Amino acid sequence: MDLKVTRGVIATLLAEAANAAPEECCGLLLGSDEFVMEARPAANVAADRSRNFEIDPAALLAAHKEARRGGPRIAGYYHSHPEGHPVPSATDCEHASGDARLWAIIAGGEVALWKDEIEGFEQLSYRVVGS
Repeated sequence: MDLKVTRGVIATLLAEAANAAPEECCGLLLGSDEFVMEARPAANVAADRSRNFEIDPAALLAAHKEARRGGPRIAGYYHSHPEGHPVPSATDCEHASGDARLWAIIAGGEVALWKDEIEGFEQLSYRVVGS
């Protein structure tokens, strides 16, 4: 798969992670399986935001409604690991659904992209393009 991610998405992910630390940031990746064109921040409504993330259901619902009206599709999700590595944690694996959505995990100034497959997470390579 030739996954492309805009330079602006990478910048947003890194800035969101830095601004949220020591808590986890989270949000939505908009575009397609082949091209992530927007990272849309959402409130982390988890009870313990320093160790977990939960995307605000209102933001998720609004994005689904926007997609049905012809807006960008939800390609996946993102969150940060303020004290970890950009790999799926045990908690991430427990909450994975195998829906083939993209997951971006930000940690240590790096962004890693994963695909949530039935068999588990598969790391993806990606190319940064445009703005």
